[in-house]
Amino acid sequence: MILAAGRGERMRPLTDCTPKPLLPVAGQALIEYHIEALVKAGFKELVINYAYLGEQIVAALGNGQRWGINILYSPELAGALETGGGIFNALPLLGDAPFVVINGDIWTDYDLTHLTISKHKLAHLLLVDNPEHNSDGDFLLSNDRLCREGAGKRLTYSGISVYQPALFAECKPGAFPLAPILKTAMAQGRVSGEHYTGKWVDVGTPQRLEELNRALAV
Repeated sequence: MILAAGRGERMRPLTDCTPKPLLPVAGQALIEYHIEALVKAGFKELVINYAYLGEQIVAALGNGQRWGINILYSPELAGALETGGGIFNALPLLGDAPFVVINGDIWTDYDLTHLTISKHKLAHLLLVDNPEHNSDGDFLLSNDRLCREGAGKRLTYSGISVYQPALFAECKPGAFPLAPILKTAMAQGRVSGEHYTGKWVDVGTPQRLEELNRALAV
């Protein structure tokens, strides 16, 4: 699943008429990098949620035939449901097996074939070194277990993860954030993680978008 329902307020005015996942990066839409990475990793089915200007996303990507992947859409027509609510809303399309979720507003060269999750875990998160705009990090990685607090260095959540559908077993329809659900699972010792030290960018501002454009052009 690629999360593409955000309004992109920090990217304005670029997102006033274009949804953030369709912003061009070195000649192609940001979301296309994720689609290509998923296809390269062997994925055949993809769900994309949308809200703001979502009809542009559907028109641009279609059914995924040009990449050899089947794209299904999870509309949030009444407005974005936040991350947790958006994933829960898409569960009927995602099925009963573990599934990958990628934030639509990041860029990375991470090889998605490395993602895995133990049957005893509810979630597995990819963590990266802390960027300047998140210098305190998000979670502590102890061996392969994620914790909220403890000794050691905190790292930043990359926006790439694997979830068991059971993580959302107690949730109800509507808008809700993902973080509280993850924190509850962490307290139960049921969230694993890995640290990736390769290339990763949170494309959250026009400045970072321009920096990424320059880097990929080189």
